Amino acid sequence: MTQAQSRHPATFAEMSLSLWRNRQLIMRMVTRDITGRYRGSAMGLLWSFFNPLLMLVIYTFVFSVIFGARWGVDGTNGRGDFALLLFAGMIMHGLFSECLNRAPGLILANVNYVKKVIFPLEILSWVSLGSALFHACISLAVLLIAQLILRHSIPWTVMLFPLVMLPLILASIGAVWFVSALGVYVRDIGQITGIFTTALLFLSGVFYPISALPLHYQKWMRLNPLAYIIEESRNTLIFGQLPDFGRLAICTAIALCIAWLGFLWFQRTRKGFSDVV
Repeated sequence: MTQAQSRHPATFAEMSLSLWRNRQLIMRMVTRDITGRYRGSAMGLLWSFFNPLLMLVIYTFVFSVIFGARWGVDGTNGRGDFALLLFAGMIMHGLFSECLNRAPGLILANVNYVKKVIFPLEILSWVSLGSALFHACISLAVLLIAQLILRHSIPWTVMLFPLVMLPLILASIGAVWFVSALGVYVRDIGQITGIFTTALLFLSGVFYPISALPLHYQKWMRLNPLAYIIEESRNTLIFGQLPDFGRLAICTAIALCIAWLGFLWFQRTRKGFSDVV
């Protein structure tokens, strides 16, 4: 083992221990990141509530009123149901896209930490994810309140929603580690991630159910992990259906491998950060 590798181990155990060891620092940095985003604005943190609410209203008006979109092939679902189903997909896509879009400039925006030998650079990805999770939780609260108003009930399967989110969280942190390290050396990666997340918005079943597609397109769409997570989130949050635990376990295992591979890449490439930035 080289000196650099021993100083920055990339084992699976170290990935978990780093999170636990620096948990208090991560929490402080997440809080600072969230409050800093709204510093100076008159409404402050209230924007974290109104932003998803306004986007929900805009998307619902455009797709259900202007385009006359309805959920499902038979179009029996009303505008209220369409709004809930659309918003659930937006929450899941928004969590992943916020993490990925911030990743290319994550290290470059914190050059002062790169110069500090003892600072655990790997936690910057957790800070980015923590901030995205905060906004996702606010959006989830908006969804549940809207569901209570429109449907007068919330299914008990909402308790299983964290299990559905787990693979998305693991895959997101792995993607952030990989892209943030790559972004130090390849500055154009930021343009690619923006295009990629925009494409995912339309190719992951956010605005429509996969079952509404022709059969020969459905099998390809179901290969998209984000589309699967979005479907399961709607099942647990809105339809009151149990997730497919077998498939969910496989998805979680794959996401865990993605997280570790991203961490491995980050730890192996971080030794050159100071020379580039």
